[in-house]
Amino acid sequence: MAVWGCGGGGDGAVNAQPEAAKQVQPSKPERAPAAPAPAAPPSAPASSTAPDKAPAAPELPAPERPHPTVQRTREMMGTIIQMTVLDVPEERAVPVLDEAMAEMQRLENLLSEWREDSEISQINRAAGLHPVKVSKEVLDNVRVALEVSRWSDGAFDLSWAALRGLYLFQPGKERIPTDSELAERLPLVNYKNILLDEKAGTVFLKKKGMLLGTGGIAKGYALEKAADILVRAGFKSFMFFGGGQVVVHGKKGNRAWRVGVQHPRMDDYFAFVEAERGSIATSGDYEHAFIRDGQRWHHIIDLKTGRPVQHTSAVTVISDSPFYADAIDTALFIMGPEKALAKLPSAPGPAADMLLVDKDMRLHASPGMQKRLIMRSQVENGQLPAGRPGP
Repeated sequence: MAVWGCGGGGDGAVNAQPEAAKQVQPSKPERAPAAPAPAAPPSAPASSTAPDKAPAAPELPAPERPHPTVQRTREMMGTIIQMTVLDVPEERAVPVLDEAMAEMQRLENLLSEWREDSEISQINRAAGLHPVKVSKEVLDNVRVALEVSRWSDGAFDLSWAALRGLYLFQPGKERIPTDSELAERLPLVNYKNILLDEKAGTVFLKKKGMLLGTGGIAKGYALEKAADILVRAGFKSFMFFGGGQVVVHGKKGNRAWRVGVQHPRMDDYFAFVEAERGSIATSGDYEHAFIRDGQRWHHIIDLKTGRPVQHTSAVTVISDSPFYADAIDTALFIMGPEKALAKLPSAPGPAADMLLVDKDMRLHASPGMQKRLIMRSQVENGQLPAGRPGP
């Protein structure tokens, strides 16, 4: 699973790996989302995995009427969280958006391993010593994380955080761990040693030195809870953006919300997906990476080897649940195209769709994603243009 952060942009653009809290150490907040990406043709791909050619551009549609927009942005969960509501008066929208932001902050206080007083930090300090009584929110996250871990054979694993600090990606401070360093830490990474007792309301890490890192799941959970607040308030059309994950509800005018998918080796979108509910989450190998001796070193780690995954460049997942989308996208990335397509139908949570870009820039799409995908870039034999070799 990933051990670093992510970023993204606008109505929406998913251009990076899920979550800054997946970091090995704290990072500076990411940039706010970019302006909306240009519209794309509404046709879907026809091939079994990806289209060979982008469809011809359609006639320009009639301009839509302006939509009153209320937006709030805040730094939290290691990234920029942006919430946008359409067609709601500001005096009504602002208190509800403030409530949603406050809920995300409350959840960060419980779930962030970077906060010494969080319940996750309490669990980490008690590793190998005793179980820790925790809130329902922490129990929910650990329960679903273990569910995803079992399904993915450990590709997703909250105990990845035992590797924290071994890799560094800051320019000028890049670091690659030695084999001996990995050999010392990897035995501490094992979801089977995370003991959840829901009846007692406790979590226990069996081995001293184990650490939980919730970056692969907590942001999706918080975004889902925040979205529930807006739905209960009766808001019909809104979008959230946060570090590689977009949550949408309703329509933007007369169409679904449209989210751009970034080319892993270009600063541009090669496709769009449309959705009227749920989440679009992306894991990519390009946000925190460097090239050394011709090899790309990045933040998404195969926990069986302790080394960055080399067979995948990016994965985008669409699910009705931001909570599950945040967790399974990284697992699918690590699985690689064949296993990911085979395992996707049995993924925990609501049915999900997936688009995977492999190391050769070849596209692999689930049947549902084929219907959603709107290509914007020329594709030859299911393969994107190569783009730049570096980060």
